[in-house]
Amino acid sequence: MALIKSVRGFTPKIGENCYLADNATIIGDVTIGRDCSIWFNAVLRGDVNTIRIGDRVNIQDGSVLHTLYGKSVVEIGNDVSVGHNVTLHGARVDDCALIGMGSTLLDNVVVGEGAIVAAGALVLANTVIEPYTMWGGVPAHFIKKIDPQQSKDLNQRTANGYLMYADWFREEDSKQPSPRSRVNI
Repeated sequence: MALIKSVRGFTPKIGENCYLADNATIIGDVTIGRDCSIWFNAVLRGDVNTIRIGDRVNIQDGSVLHTLYGKSVVEIGNDVSVGHNVTLHGARVDDCALIGMGSTLLDNVVVGEGAIVAAGALVLANTVIEPYTMWGGVPAHFIKKIDPQQSKDLNQRTANGYLMYADWFREEDSKQPSPRSRVNI
C-alpha cells in the first residue's frame, strides 16, 4: 500500500480510479485528479508547498515532485505523462505534455500544452516552453515545432497506455489474499 502522509495539517486528496503503487509516497498538500497512476518509488512531496495534478496523469517510477517553500508549486494539467526518474521541482506542465525519462525541470518552468521535453533534459528555472514544441539537452533548448495532432496522438496514446497498465495491477492486486490471510512458513 502506498505511503500517504499528512503534514502541517495537509492530507493528500486522491481522485477516483487512481492507481498508487505499493511504494509510492504522497505527502502533504497534494491533490491528484481522476484516473491517475503514481508508480513505484515515485515521491510527491507536498510538505513545503502545493502539488496539483489533473486527470489521467501518470507519474512514472522513481520520479520526484517537490516545491520551493513560499516560492514555487507543481501544477500538472490533464493527460500528462511524466517519465521514469523525472525531477519536477516547482514547475507547471500544461495539458497533453510529455516529460521524458530522466529529465529535470527546475522552479517556475512552464511547459506548454502538447510540448515534449526530451529524455535527460535539464530545463533551467524560469524557462517557458511554448506549446507544441520539443526541447532537449543540458541545458535544455528549443529543438523543433511539433504538429499539434501528432503531439496529441503520441501523448494521449502514452497516457492511455498507463491507464491500461494501472488496470493490470489493480486486477492482480484484487487476486492477492489480504495480508491477514497469508500464512508464514
